[in-house]
Amino acid sequence: MRTGRPRGFCVEDALDRAMTVFWRRGYEGASMSELTATMGIASPSLYACFGNKEGLFRAVLERYDERRRSFMDRVLAAPTAAKVAEAYLLGAAEFAVDTGGQNPPGCLLLQSGLSCGDADIPDELARHRAEKEAALRKRFEQARKTDDLPKDADPAALARYLMTVSNGVCVQAASGASAEELQDIARMALKAWPAAGAKSRKAKAKAQA
Repeated sequence: MRTGRPRGFCVEDALDRAMTVFWRRGYEGASMSELTATMGIASPSLYACFGNKEGLFRAVLERYDERRRSFMDRVLAAPTAAKVAEAYLLGAAEFAVDTGGQNPPGCLLLQSGLSCGDADIPDELARHRAEKEAALRKRFEQARKTDDLPKDADPAALARYLMTVSNGVCVQAASGASAEELQDIARMALKAWPAAGAKSRKAKAKAQA
């Protein structure tokens, strides 16, 4: 059986390099010549591996989510809904300015294609953001069932609230805000978080007695 010719480059490294270009230039502003030069591969290799520019961009988004997966896993594993919210917003504030000397501050899912002539690109970015919102909503639904949130709490609205604040934090980071300034914003937003349900409060009070 005939096998394909092995790739002469590391796909993960190439995607990380392409990510930097899309992040800085946006989807439309990223040229194929800059992408191939930054990735260190020839155009035929790019097309053979990713199909086209859009295919490369979709692969970059998947790579971005992969790099953020451990963060989301830690957030969702926090013991209470309040701790989930705290971990998410403070983590977003830290991530937004942690460029690693390579990427610009902010968030790839916001800066790479919100305004784009190809409608598929904003839709794809929205899908990736929606996946995180859905994970938060599901976690808060569980919290409400265990009385960790009040019965009248709206898990969907709470998840949307965190996403909205997080997006704002990333926009401010892209505008030059410091980590300390962003963390202050996150802590202020957390003051609006609903208290735990009555059963949960009683359990905590009993444990502290």
